[in-house]
Amino acid sequence: MTTSWSDRLQNHTELPANMDGVAMKKYRREAHQRVFVNRSLAMEKIKCFGFDMDYTLAVYKSPEYESLGFDLTVERLVNIGYPQELLNFVYDPSFPTRGLLFDTTYGNLLKVDAYGNILVCVHGFNFLRGPDIREIYPNKFIQRGDTDRFYILNTLFNLPETYLFACLVDFFSNCSRYSSCEAGFKNGDLFMSYKSMFQDVRDGVDWVHMKGSLKEKTVENLEKYVAKDPKLPLLLSRMNEVAKVFLATNSDYKYTEKIMTYLFDFPHGPKPGTPHRPWKSYFDMILVDARKPVFFGEGTVLRQVDTTTGRLRIGTYTGPLQQGIVYSGGSSDIVCDLLGLKEKTSSTLETTFW
Repeated sequence: MTTSWSDRLQNHTELPANMDGVAMKKYRREAHQRVFVNRSLAMEKIKCFGFDMDYTLAVYKSPEYESLGFDLTVERLVNIGYPQELLNFVYDPSFPTRGLLFDTTYGNLLKVDAYGNILVCVHGFNFLRGPDIREIYPNKFIQRGDTDRFYILNTLFNLPETYLFACLVDFFSNCSRYSSCEAGFKNGDLFMSYKSMFQDVRDGVDWVHMKGSLKEKTVENLEKYVAKDPKLPLLLSRMNEVAKVFLATNSDYKYTEKIMTYLFDFPHGPKPGTPHRPWKSYFDMILVDARKPVFFGEGTVLRQVDTTTGRLRIGTYTGPLQQGIVYSGGSSDIVCDLLGLKEKTSSTLETTFW
């Protein structure tokens, strides 16, 4: 017997109270609770659901987390020789947005459409007008494929550095010790190009995430930086009833363990009244140190994590998939083989990563 959409809604315990049949058929979740797709997807055909951890299962609180990353990156720049005045920068969450491009030749932040037409051009905090834009970019157009010149700032992790690029260009443009030129700034015999400034920021961001104190400070105050949702265990449990579920994160095991333990720190299991389950029990496979996007190509050596010490066991893992074991490295092909998805196409894995 086929269950109607309205019948399914009536069985949903989280619907607003006192809804009649007509209202139920028109019921829609709030925008931030909905999934938007750009092509139809037959969910019943999906055999495996893969999740990232950072900004997926672990939703970092905004703007607290971005502000932390911004401050630490500024500190890193000052430590490698940038002016002390940079420490006065304060992160403004109203300025950056995802999807902007940074022009490493002229130091501009650009908003472009799918074809490369420039919609907005900002130099520091100075919004350029049409004639000024055309002097730099003929026909207000760029080649989006020129990734050596134009860096795409398209993730939530990029928000702090997006604002930092604007801050730096604005600072050096208005600092009396520096004179502006087409490709950067001069201070006596010293020249700093936008390209070198860009590379310093990128190196600083990578350092903060990989070697700096970002993760340490996040773990020290999880309630401040990480959002927690009691529905997460139920979501993964339901998915695991119809398909395999795995976690693939670029983060190391020790950080992953602390974040995931916090996310599943509820007195109940998938539903209130059910016993608590450790977070690892919700996944058929757990993989850390994935090194995406390399993971989707040649990947790295698949190793096993000693969950007692957090260290990697020596040698390449060659055994079958075992639930509860934590793996490190690997590639998308290796993961699909272990999960039994040998018939995967190039698009199958994309639809399984959320």
